[in-house]
Amino acid sequence: MKPVHSIAEQQPSPSLAYLSAAVQLLPGLLLTAAVACAALAVRNLTGWTTLSPLILSIVFGMLIRNALSVPAAVEPGIGFSLKRILRFGIVMLGLQVTAAQILSLGGAGLLMVALTLTATFTAIRIAGRLMGVDRSLTDLIAAGTSVCGASAVIAANTVVRGKQEHVAYAVACVTLFGSLSMLAYPLLASALSLDARGYGLWTGATIHEVAQVVAAAFQGGDIAGQFGTISKLARVVMLAPLIMTLALAMRSGTGGATKASAPMPWFVLGFVGMMLVNSAVAIPADTNQMLAAFTSFLLSMALAAMGLQTDIRKLRAEGWRPLALGAFGWLFIAAFGYAMLKLFAF
Repeated sequence: MKPVHSIAEQQPSPSLAYLSAAVQLLPGLLLTAAVACAALAVRNLTGWTTLSPLILSIVFGMLIRNALSVPAAVEPGIGFSLKRILRFGIVMLGLQVTAAQILSLGGAGLLMVALTLTATFTAIRIAGRLMGVDRSLTDLIAAGTSVCGASAVIAANTVVRGKQEHVAYAVACVTLFGSLSMLAYPLLASALSLDARGYGLWTGATIHEVAQVVAAAFQGGDIAGQFGTISKLARVVMLAPLIMTLALAMRSGTGGATKASAPMPWFVLGFVGMMLVNSAVAIPADTNQMLAAFTSFLLSMALAAMGLQTDIRKLRAEGWRPLALGAFGWLFIAAFGYAMLKLFAF
């Protein structure tokens, strides 16, 4: 007679199951971490602080994906980076801003930033529908343009669930047009009769990436740089309500998705929670800088994972319309933001 084994003997222990899962994730995690490290190294070695490691990570990932054969063993870790690490990075992003910083803009400044963000997001969505651009790609371009560049694109994609090629295209748009703004805005400040405060608010409310805002705003002096940075941080905070609103719209059917396919991005509550922690607790400057670097690394890993899943041939197949939509959004946010400056007499 064969011995009867107990259920405990037949099933692996939870610790062994966790160990097995970790081993499966390790190759992909090491790959995305290596790509993120390479992106950070290139940025530090070149000294180009406006060169976002997030952008470099997705570019390097795409080069690896399309030039080499990516083994199946790395796929679980890539998927983990794209989902879990991405969400954790967005939560940690909340530690880069405090409520006091946002409130220092004053009611008029906050209203100007909020109106510019809302109008831009809405206008791009309408224009995308009229131009026949894919709905998910339109939403990603709208989020990246109106809020905070690549970080907003990947955060919005947790709800939109667009193809990786859509994410790459949207990131390319915000990188291209944000860089153009970074170069053009300092030349336009005097022509548009903007003082230091007004110029700073305009850059922070309308340029795509945080690094691009800092580079453009501080060319107008320290006051302009401070207002530019703070108004940009206000836009970053508005990422949370925007993503939640987008999720609710899609779950109700107005966003073009079924309720089952549109998850609620509860992690944005963690983002808000981290902002409140940073507002209530005085984190030492050195520690805060380390946390910011860690957050950038996590988001770079997520972008590397997206690049590793992006087929450049499919990216080219999207055509010129999404690029034209990105250009429209770029011009719209610059013009609308300037109009808000004049309306509120900055």
